[in-house]
Amino acid sequence: MQAFGLNQLPWLDEPFQRFLNELANGHSAHAQLLTIDTGLGGYLFAHEMAHAAMCQNLTPVGACGQCKSCLLFKAETHPDCHVIKADGNQIKVDQIRDLCQKLTVTAQQGGQRVAIIQNCEQFNLASANALLKTLEEPGNNILIILQTDVPSRLLATIKSRCQNVAFNAPDRRQVLAWLSSHQLLPQPPYGEKAHDVTWCLSMIGGPLKLAESLGNQHYQQLLQYRVDWANSIKSGHLTGSLIKLSEQQIIDALNVLYLYLRQYVLKSKELDALAASNIIGFSSKVAQMCQKLATMASINAPALCQDYILEFRQLIHYRQ
Repeated sequence: MQAFGLNQLPWLDEPFQRFLNELANGHSAHAQLLTIDTGLGGYLFAHEMAHAAMCQNLTPVGACGQCKSCLLFKAETHPDCHVIKADGNQIKVDQIRDLCQKLTVTAQQGGQRVAIIQNCEQFNLASANALLKTLEEPGNNILIILQTDVPSRLLATIKSRCQNVAFNAPDRRQVLAWLSSHQLLPQPPYGEKAHDVTWCLSMIGGPLKLAESLGNQHYQQLLQYRVDWANSIKSGHLTGSLIKLSEQQIIDALNVLYLYLRQYVLKSKELDALAASNIIGFSSKVAQMCQKLATMASINAPALCQDYILEFRQLIHYRQ
């Protein structure tokens, strides 16, 4: 995947500049909550915030990149910067206790002590509670950056102790323009019209993940699922790639079905209100199954897909 710098993600320009201004004026909050998905540059934003906070010669556009602190940061050896990621599926209490202890130690480089907690929605109850005292009484020259892909999973007590970094996610038109500017849009076959690749943006998570998907053939697989769902629903039985779905592929396939159902309701001119409501309810059922599958040990993926095809066709038969 192509590596992007923060200056290549225009939707993050304004919030980053706002943070730099607060930092330069000494008004930045000690705890910053980034409700910015990884696919929108959440990791990169957190990293650049930390870099700027630790820089000894901050510039109007961010860290100078040349001071001793910047060199240590870029080498990932800065003793006052601590990055926390999930250990397995959770951020565990011992990780947070160890972090809080390190933040009490005097900064070795004489500047800020910074913690970056990535995907903080992976806190368990114990680890979240272990962080609360430090959020309430952080001490001087401490910056804690919490990044999350799923803000709804955070405890209210965590959210209330952080400054939320406001930003506006790019719309589909802006995402298409961004992909085009970096020459990431696939070229259609000769004589065919280009299609809108942003149809799957909500399930992928953001433009960075869409760019990665376009580059590694994952997008083509999603596109094939969409074609195969349409053909399978029309025929009443599984076709194409849906016949041999693995347990690793089923969540992607069902997410595509969810998007297909929502588009079906939007585009169909013959649906009455009750039928549309039934299909929307069915799409919600599919979405809930996607969440369950993340923790299920095993599943007969093709059988589940066939059940959904039959259920949808019954809804359409009811309409007719």
